[in-house]
Amino acid sequence: MKIAKQVGLFLSGALAMQMPATLFGQDAAQAPRWPTAPKHEAPQQAWPEQPKAPAGAPNVVLILLDDVGFGATSALGGPVQTPTFDRLAQNGLRYNSFHMNALCSPTRAALLTGRNNHQVGFGSIAEWSAPYPGYNTVIPKSAATIAEVLKENGYSTSAYGKWHNTPLWQVTPVGPFDHWPTGLGFDHFYGFNQAADSQYFPRIFNDTAPVEPSKTPQDGYHFTTDMTDHAIQWLHQHDAVANEKPFFIYYATGATHTPHHVDKKWVEKYKGKFDRGWDAIRKEAFDRQKKLGVIPANAEFTPRPDSLPSWESLTPRQKKLLAHEAEVYAGFLEQTDYEVGRLLDAIREEGKENNTIVLTIIGDNGASAEGGLEGTDARDVNGNKKTIEDRENVYDLLGSELYYNHYAASWAWALNSPFVGTKQDASHLGGTTDPLIIDWPGHIRDAGGIRSQFSHVNDIAPTIYELTGAKFPDEVDGVRQIPLEGKSLVYTFDNPKAPTRHTLQYFTTSGNRAIYKDGWWAGDRYQWTWEQNYSLTGTDNYDVRPWELFNLNEDFSQAHDLAEKYPEKLKELIKTFDEEATRNHAYPILPGRQLYPTALATGQKVFTFRSGVDRLNGYAAPALTGRPYTISADVSVPVQTKVNGVILAQGGELGGVSLFVKDNVVYFEINAYANRSGQLVATEALKPGKSHLELTVTPDGGDSNQIAFTSRKPLQGVGQLKINGQPAGEAQFVNVNVSPNETFDIGSDLGSPVSSDYKSPNRFTGVIDQVTVELK
Repeated sequence: MKIAKQVGLFLSGALAMQMPATLFGQDAAQAPRWPTAPKHEAPQQAWPEQPKAPAGAPNVVLILLDDVGFGATSALGGPVQTPTFDRLAQNGLRYNSFHMNALCSPTRAALLTGRNNHQVGFGSIAEWSAPYPGYNTVIPKSAATIAEVLKENGYSTSAYGKWHNTPLWQVTPVGPFDHWPTGLGFDHFYGFNQAADSQYFPRIFNDTAPVEPSKTPQDGYHFTTDMTDHAIQWLHQHDAVANEKPFFIYYATGATHTPHHVDKKWVEKYKGKFDRGWDAIRKEAFDRQKKLGVIPANAEFTPRPDSLPSWESLTPRQKKLLAHEAEVYAGFLEQTDYEVGRLLDAIREEGKENNTIVLTIIGDNGASAEGGLEGTDARDVNGNKKTIEDRENVYDLLGSELYYNHYAASWAWALNSPFVGTKQDASHLGGTTDPLIIDWPGHIRDAGGIRSQFSHVNDIAPTIYELTGAKFPDEVDGVRQIPLEGKSLVYTFDNPKAPTRHTLQYFTTSGNRAIYKDGWWAGDRYQWTWEQNYSLTGTDNYDVRPWELFNLNEDFSQAHDLAEKYPEKLKELIKTFDEEATRNHAYPILPGRQLYPTALATGQKVFTFRSGVDRLNGYAAPALTGRPYTISADVSVPVQTKVNGVILAQGGELGGVSLFVKDNVVYFEINAYANRSGQLVATEALKPGKSHLELTVTPDGGDSNQIAFTSRKPLQGVGQLKINGQPAGEAQFVNVNVSPNETFDIGSDLGSPVSSDYKSPNRFTGVIDQVTVELK
């Protein structure tokens, strides 16, 4: 009290000193004056300056398809009807000597940055990263993307579909997110973040947050349609609130990469269209290409490689199934063309067609031969292809969510007409050449024209910068930029005979190498794609065949190897390749796959999860393949209702494991290649209240140090369950395979279901307190 009284007296005295004198009965003139601040002029009114595009700057739509051959679409003489691409080609320019890097991520990295793929860390796909500058899958800050540059020049930017350029160890709920699309210049992203995904159960991200498809396959869901819907919705929102601001849309489909998923209505359009076989289909495309003028009149028809079978060597059953594989693919490609058309129609309906540049790249590499000699669909529990007779039973299911189907390698050869080679083959044009179509209504004078200047995917960025008037920065966020490697293609618009400005370009993918210089091409093939016998250890000797030499000025389709005729020219080009590969950090040519030190690579043994953790990819989750492990779960069961739902799931219907409850009974199921490998059913039901579950899985053999999360080595074993410390069941399993195209989830099974006993997401209706996974 004494202290409080003194404080009060002090405060009253202090206030008295500050109060006007009149309040204390003094004359106002004698009162102390208030201090006054010096007078200043009001600052000039101004908002922070925002980037602003030049008046009339065009919108830009960059379209990229996946795994399409040069001779697949009707726009370039192929057997698949693509009316949208046909229209773009008739109104714009077709480039028939446009090149990429023979593989997904490398092409996209060069496309988005305008640099060579090894310069920006993408010597291979994101899944095959290695700790070398050319293979670390980290785009450096010194290589700004098209989106970053356009954004700084006043553009709105958005990306849709497949994004394959984020380090996979960063594809987690906690990022970091600086190498996601939204960290590389895009205001918005809607799509998936790995090599391939189901069109029916995709792992979608809305910006950086995982989201689930809005419908089921039975309700008509398809990802290409979904991504197009979102692109159109963004376009409408942009038009509503920023109508005068130009936009950049990067529309990169997962189509037509495997799995070839498409509704039957599209497949039925091609019934019987491929019965003549790949030899005839390729020759027919070649003849149409000459008639259209999309290949030179002197281009020669190249023979089928000896290791690919002739159509006539197949049995009637083989012909029926393999022709249907091509029908499914054709339907998938035409549906993709239709969805592209919907996006472009929306732009036209908004009155923006005449001020929108559309650059369409029909394939990030040549057609894929990764399906092997007979294609892929149904496998047995050990991962082996089933017999033709068994595969005939799934004939009508190809294209559905039940299979990750892919056509036979010979179809890739046919659809790459007139070139030799396929996807992953950087030594030949079949893997490195796809059509480019540029359309800008009212600005392309030579509508329907053909351009044959050598060009590369890294030419797209400088082309866009010149067309939009965007200033390429010396620095971005304080980081000095490395020069662009590509050359703008605008010089070709009004001059079809202009000499090419892109005179030098190296290529290397999966051990296959090539160099282009002044019309000459030297290539060294490590192996054909369909052989697929290289490892990812980095120990392969890729120098196993002699280099080939071609004069592309006279030999468009690489029909004549001139290595013996011009040895000095070949020697010169090999030296040039070495110089370019060294400059661009392309060595080592086969670095092997070495995992970034996440839990998967560092040998973390114990993982603890709570309810709601989901959508973890293989880098962030424990690998439940090829090793013993224990899953412990503490759950609570309500008193009056039965509990259902998934406690833990990894993988999906094409391979995975699931611990789930059905009417209070605990199940554990292992699925290998869409086959039930084993199922454990608890001998007693869960009682109301808390329960502790302990499941131990012990494979018989296998490599316990295996770090991959997929395996095709058959692994038998046993699963044993305890409930509250008491034995509650045991079961054998034949094999285990976890699909890399699915995720790890607690409390649900997102994506496709591991078990046919439930439908996804099958969320757990009880309470999950904690789940622990211990790898032995």
